[in-house]
Amino acid sequence: MSVFPTETRDLFAANYPEVPHILRHDLGLHPLLELEPLAALAESLPPSSVEYNFGNQPLGVDGKPAPTGIPIGKTIREIETTNSWAVLKNIEQDPAYAALLGDLLAEIRPAIEEKTGKMLKTQGFIFVTSAGGVTPYHFDPEHNILLQVRGAKTMTQFPAGNARFAPDTVHEGYHTGGGRELKWSDDLHEGGSEFPLVAGEAVFVPVMAPHFVRNGTAPSVSLSITWRSEWSFAEADARAFNGLLRKCGISPKAPGRWPERNRAKALGWRIARKLGAG
Repeated sequence: MSVFPTETRDLFAANYPEVPHILRHDLGLHPLLELEPLAALAESLPPSSVEYNFGNQPLGVDGKPAPTGIPIGKTIREIETTNSWAVLKNIEQDPAYAALLGDLLAEIRPAIEEKTGKMLKTQGFIFVTSAGGVTPYHFDPEHNILLQVRGAKTMTQFPAGNARFAPDTVHEGYHTGGGRELKWSDDLHEGGSEFPLVAGEAVFVPVMAPHFVRNGTAPSVSLSITWRSEWSFAEADARAFNGLLRKCGISPKAPGRWPERNRAKALGWRIARKLGAG
């Protein structure tokens, strides 16, 4: 049985890779996504694959928030009272979760590969959030579908590739080892689009589209299924090459969005990196 209905897969195919949109899914409250299995998964993952902090964060943060001091297992098992936000990264390290990720991506693989080529570096992330929790303003380098499994939240997305919402210098810094957190100011809000989600709904997030998330009035569990493409890697490498040019006193033009391939700058960065200049 398909998790993504036919009409959902058709809608995704029509909008991928650049248009954010709401999708429907029939994943339900999957046994692997209940709190106890998630707590056990979190305790089994390496520390680098688990991030958690207090849920009541501001929209804009300067660097990573401080940890809560509450053990990750307790954070998840008692998410109703721990006032926390937790993400389990690279869940595909566990065979059962790898199978779940693979099954979900297989359903939409044809639509993806028709437009952006081979699906690369598939990864899964699970978010467990207390009522009212906030995921601060940032961007991600992957193509991403966020599936809401339990509770409700609202993601506010901003146009990808628009320097007003994510300055070119931040992109360049991220792709050469810096952070991806973005500075927030209230005048940006008018440029965002809200995507409210309840269990059984999902939202597609284009590569590097800035966004923040506000959780609803109950604890939430969400699953992100992500992948990269040669196109997304080329844009990232072109951003990194622009950072190298900027260090040389040049003000480079930002890379183009899909379907532009950014081949020349991407190749330039890959050569520079091999030569030790990156």
